[in-house]
Amino acid sequence: MYGVDSRHLLRGEFRTQDARVVVVAVRRAARLFVGATDRRPGRAGWLAIDSDLECNTSMSEPGKYDIRVNARTTYLANQSDEAAGRYVFAYTITITNAGTVAAQLVSRHWIITDANEKVQEVRGLGVVGSQPLLEPHESFEYTSGTAIATGVGTMRGSYQMMAADGHKFDAPIPEFTLSIPRVLH
Repeated sequence: MYGVDSRHLLRGEFRTQDARVVVVAVRRAARLFVGATDRRPGRAGWLAIDSDLECNTSMSEPGKYDIRVNARTTYLANQSDEAAGRYVFAYTITITNAGTVAAQLVSRHWIITDANEKVQEVRGLGVVGSQPLLEPHESFEYTSGTAIATGVGTMRGSYQMMAADGHKFDAPIPEFTLSIPRVLH
């Protein structure tokens, strides 16, 4: 954490403000600097600035780092044991680089939630033993699986990507549903 002064306020700054605190986020190259000041009487001055935050795709050039993720799911009845509360699903993911810079999938982070609100988090390198490099307009597809304790659940998460120009960013995986047949309309 560093103190901040007006030298850090560069073009592209973003401010939000209420009666007590001002937050400033400033982009400098591939780094995001965030600081806050307390405006209450007797508490003036900068609280902190964090320079360890990576810029995400919303702070990048439009379209440069654009990874699209699509999911299809299948219930695997032959691998499930409904009486024991074990429901197994396969999911097929298609990852497409819709951006203008090649990017490699480095790691993944999944959040899997069943109907009882039980959450599993999964983190790991690559996907199915691979860290694919996607050129612009190229896709990669893989199939994997998960088991949950209910017949309905959801998955969401992100892929951590490294662009060919050295920029690191997260590619969000939109939430999708896991459901045994004929449960959801």
